[in-house]
Amino acid sequence: MPFIQTRTNKSISVDQEINIKSKLGEAITLIGKSESWLMLDFVPECNMYFKGDNSIDIAYIDVKLYGRADSNSYNAMTQAITKIINEELRIDPSNIYVSYTEIDNWGWNGNNF
Repeated sequence: MPFIQTRTNKSISVDQEINIKSKLGEAITLIGKSESWLMLDFVPECNMYFKGDNSIDIAYIDVKLYGRADSNSYNAMTQAITKIINEELRIDPSNIYVSYTEIDNWGWNGNNF
């Protein structure tokens, strides 16, 4: 049950969104999850500041998942996400934050797992 939100101060074209979606669908396996349960949210053109500056291209990727993953898996996932965002949106890796939240209670279809 992973959920990935991509927030950026850049615009995201439909083609970029589809490419990011596909690549994240493959990358999610690095933390033991599958694309069949992956939900994505894209929030382009946000008012964002990094280091007090809003004139640079930046992104914040928030990954939430039901359950746990180990630190090596998270490291591999962060590398993959950073590469995907750099390739698709041309955002420098030093301007990309990635966070993870492990969730014990996750609801779906009217019930919790």
